[in-house]
Amino acid sequence: MPKEGHHRRQAMRVFVEQVAHQIERHGLIGPGEAVVAAVSGGIDSMVMLDVLCRRRERDGGRLVVAHFNHRLRGRASDADQRFVERAARRLELEFVTGAQDVQAYAQAHKVSIEMGARTLRHAFLAQAAIERGARVVALAHHADDQAELFLLRLLRGSGGHGLGAMRWQGASPADPRITLVRPLLNQSRSDLVRYARAQGLAFRQDATNRDTDLLRNRVRHKLIPLLERGYQPAAARVLWRTAEIVGSESDLVEDLAERWLASGRRTRFDRLHPAIQRQVIRHQLAGLGIEPDFQWIESLRLEKSRPVAIRPGWIVRRNEQDRIEKAPARPRAAAPQDRRRIVRLEGRTGSLVYGGLRIRWRLESWRRGRRAVRRGAAGMERFDAAQMGPRLILRHWQPGDRFQPIHWKQSVKLKDWFSSQKVPPRDRRLLVVALNAAGRIVWIENQRIAENARITARTARCLVWEFDRFERRAPGAA
Repeated sequence: MPKEGHHRRQAMRVFVEQVAHQIERHGLIGPGEAVVAAVSGGIDSMVMLDVLCRRRERDGGRLVVAHFNHRLRGRASDADQRFVERAARRLELEFVTGAQDVQAYAQAHKVSIEMGARTLRHAFLAQAAIERGARVVALAHHADDQAELFLLRLLRGSGGHGLGAMRWQGASPADPRITLVRPLLNQSRSDLVRYARAQGLAFRQDATNRDTDLLRNRVRHKLIPLLERGYQPAAARVLWRTAEIVGSESDLVEDLAERWLASGRRTRFDRLHPAIQRQVIRHQLAGLGIEPDFQWIESLRLEKSRPVAIRPGWIVRRNEQDRIEKAPARPRAAAPQDRRRIVRLEGRTGSLVYGGLRIRWRLESWRRGRRAVRRGAAGMERFDAAQMGPRLILRHWQPGDRFQPIHWKQSVKLKDWFSSQKVPPRDRRLLVVALNAAGRIVWIENQRIAENARITARTARCLVWEFDRFERRAPGAA
């Protein structure tokens, strides 16, 4: 046992030295420098706090513990705040906290919950640093975070710019005077877990991190472990290195594109490498406040002067001087109103065609007390039949629509949901939604079902809903 304890202590010293080496190598924190540590209470941030405390014992400097309460998980969020405050007090460190209603902010500013949380969190951290005379905010991102982000963006079709690695340091999006540093960026989650166990570190667990209905959690708990078991044991580190390479090459292409834009276009646009052409267009779209879309970029790259619709009422085009111009679209005749379709849940089975979808449904008994419902195959969902009522109404998305996603405590605007799920604006009106007899949205094509429609231990009968799209048609063409 003493020998085992010696090896464990040695491994922990190596971990701390590795992090210290990266801090020094990348110039993240200077000797004696004040640092604000962003601590959520999870294992990642508690490990970072412990390592920074050990570094502070050697190099000095002020260390402040900062915690932002997103108020998204009720009592659990408040418990996280109290946990971090107690940890700071035990370590005799200054503690600062901030709280804001992220849900209300997201709705008011018409952004996703994730984007709203990020904006408010960074604003709080930057303000906390400025008020305490610190220029550095430490974040606990690690190699597995990078791997997850890489895979998520790959699945969403991001280019090199989006697939690039998180940086060891960079300016805060809330205030360029503040530098964000990530001292754990090349450490894996398993490294952090081993360290936390060896040091006996307490931490909080967010139950929503286990919800595999969320894509990020499916990537974390299913896809990456599958890659590690069956294909590459060091998948997370390989993906992190790949992101580093892709990011560096993307930076080079971006630099070449910016040089071409600043050079007076001495080389003709059509003689540039396609990668540089795309970056030239991406750069100009971003300058116009337009989130670049691959199809828009390709249309602008391949066809000069051809208008591309980017949102209702607006188009962009590449002019004769290869500049991207934004202009109001010519008004068109109003689209016909969506025709609704009533589905009467009579008998045991039924089928229909609506909005380019083939839909088949059936009612089945459901064994009471069953603990979990496995996610159906692609193109299939299960609902509590009692929550549906005697009929469903099918239609397309309408402005102002709201629904409460499964496992969420509050409803969200469907527009915000589409934004958070990266559904392109041109595709949103093609998606079919279903409302129950009470008029509440319970299903959105290829998205999540509603909380009030899910199967529970009290479910007696379930509605099995199968669908497949056989054509893409304009809304209202049922």
